[in-house]
Amino acid sequence: MSGGVTSDAGNEDDDLAAAWGASLEEEPAPDAPPLQVDAAKVLNQQEIDSLLGFGGGDAGGDKTGMERIIQSGLVSYERLPMLEIVFDRLVRLLSTTLRNFTSDNVEVSLDGMSSLRFGDYLDSIPLPAMLAVFKADAWDNHGLLVVDSALIYSVVDVLLGGRRGTAAMRIEGRPYTTIERTLVERLVVVVLADLSAAFAPIANVTFRFERLETNPRFAAVSRLSNAAVLSRLRVDMEDRGGKIELLMPYATLEPVRDLLLQQFMGEKFGRDSIWENHLAEELRSTEVALDIVLDQQTMPLSDMLNLKVGDRMLLAAMPGAPVRLQCGEIALFEGELGRRDARIAVKIGRELPRRKDGAAGAALREVA
Repeated sequence: MSGGVTSDAGNEDDDLAAAWGASLEEEPAPDAPPLQVDAAKVLNQQEIDSLLGFGGGDAGGDKTGMERIIQSGLVSYERLPMLEIVFDRLVRLLSTTLRNFTSDNVEVSLDGMSSLRFGDYLDSIPLPAMLAVFKADAWDNHGLLVVDSALIYSVVDVLLGGRRGTAAMRIEGRPYTTIERTLVERLVVVVLADLSAAFAPIANVTFRFERLETNPRFAAVSRLSNAAVLSRLRVDMEDRGGKIELLMPYATLEPVRDLLLQQFMGEKFGRDSIWENHLAEELRSTEVALDIVLDQQTMPLSDMLNLKVGDRMLLAAMPGAPVRLQCGEIALFEGELGRRDARIAVKIGRELPRRKDGAAGAALREVA
């Protein structure tokens, strides 16, 4: 310290130096200059999340005001009510299938569904994990299925005869072995088969396994800015288990977007054959009016307004001329007018061609 500094100022400098020295586990010298804090300190992701109010807890928990403001403009996701029913059906199917696959008591539950950008999800995948890339053949697009390390070791332990009541052994920091990759691939194929069955009432689609990756950069099946639907499934096998995360880009679901936008349609999805047969039978017994047109004339509107009871209109049709039978504005047949017993009758001669574009109806309206 220089001689011009008072004793009070020297004590304050000593206190500040002692506080910084304690944090650095060093004892500063009594005459050491004040420590300088680097203003350009780089914050890591955890410090940034803490500064913005991200608690780092479960994604399904309460969000702070700052987090809601930040995420409000990230993804404009269109709600798909039928997609929730599809994943509920997937949970029921997986519960039965995984019990047969592992010969163990397996419970599958849906932790939640959310929408986010594809790139944000790739950055948030907890490693180590296995990322299975699958393709929807009918929709010509891809999706992502992620199995976390806890479920990987649990499945390997169960399938290889591990004892119950003991936690699966984890050896972090090493690549997955061939046996582990093979067993996880079998698990992914089972899950994708049930996913195809869950979508069956909506659309006939087959989800086919393509490859298995451990690096998220090699599992990019969509643009990082594209919106995607994330479904988190929890698999519990007594004291073991883990999570399966299913990510489907919005572009993958685009071919069936209209079907997924529908509300709940009841226990039976798709077409109802009983109602279709009943409707067809009732349509065949529906009564329609069939008009016989002798002649059509055009006249000024003033002449038509001056018509009164007793006026006569001369028809241009000659005796024996063909008449036209039509239903509404659609001409159906051409026939000959006559008499049978005491009633006027029409004998159908030929069927008139029907125009699907409505040109015949427009012509009739023009003549009338």
